Amino acid sequence: MLSIRIKGIHRVRAKLADGSRAEYWYAWRGGPRLKGEPGSPEFMAAYNAAIAARITPTAGTMFNVIAAYRQSDEFRRLAARTQADYWKHLDAIEKKWGGIPVAAMSDNRTRGLFKAWRDALALKSKRQADYAWTILARVLSVGMDRGLVPANPCERGGRIYKADRTEKVWGADDEAAFLKAAPSHLHLALTLALWTGQRQGDLLKLRWADYDGAAIRLRQGKTKRRVVIPVGAPLKAALDATKKRSPIVLTTIDGTPWTEGGFRASWRKGCEKAGVSGLTFHDFRGSAVTRLAIAGCTEAEIASLTGHSMKDVSTILDAHYLSRDVKLAESAIRKLESGTKDVKRDVK
Repeated sequence: MLSIRIKGIHRVRAKLADGSRAEYWYAWRGGPRLKGEPGSPEFMAAYNAAIAARITPTAGTMFNVIAAYRQSDEFRRLAARTQADYWKHLDAIEKKWGGIPVAAMSDNRTRGLFKAWRDALALKSKRQADYAWTILARVLSVGMDRGLVPANPCERGGRIYKADRTEKVWGADDEAAFLKAAPSHLHLALTLALWTGQRQGDLLKLRWADYDGAAIRLRQGKTKRRVVIPVGAPLKAALDATKKRSPIVLTTIDGTPWTEGGFRASWRKGCEKAGVSGLTFHDFRGSAVTRLAIAGCTEAEIASLTGHSMKDVSTILDAHYLSRDVKLAESAIRKLESGTKDVKRDVK
């Protein structure tokens, strides 16, 4: 902890991917990050250098817009882990674009400058380039809402990184292989994912109090949507047979709640042991949508269960998972054959 008081210093606490916690210190809210342990010579040197070089955010530059975003309700509502990710990118954005006049946002050439910056970032990582672009677009959007910038040249910028998950669906063989070879304390996670279509983070937080024996009720962390999921027979059997060793449903072999990093590592090892490759836990979301569609569910029924928007369900079915699904095509032919028989009977 900081051993002396420094007026205006800003601390951010974050939960890392491996479950551990970290603290980040900044010279002031919206200021540069300070290196070293609080109170150490390195820390104080970084603080003094930041103060000496401080550029007071003034109206008319992106420094002011970025500082306003860091203090906005939109930023404070983000999860701690997301805030920590954003701080890193915001520091880089501020270093690159802090001095640009906000009046330049109305100039069509500015979008080209930002696009060139994203292209340069994409040489190292397309996903991170898209992430940085999204954050800059969000900063400018908040700035527009507050009258700090006249336009948002990053609006509707598209994406560079496109993940092709067309055939990334957990099939019956993959499910069987995992249940046969992977550790038993991971089995319930698979069944929950397939029968609810929920995200990993929401399932890791699922409490026994959210399950009443007939349905699961939860609020999704990402969308904040509340969903009520009727529990199918296989999932009910798995839940009812599970010993409650914690208020949280999914636990480690020791009966403690998972950290996201710990779960990912154990899940990866379970897949390797089962010989399941090329599939992730996230693919259960699309796999659940696919299975529901093949079972004859409408898009509205699927959305009500998984918490997707109707648009997202349509996108998943149209562009990613069902374009090459033979079972769906066979189902369509069976329905067509049945309809044709009915027509022939009417004609007679």
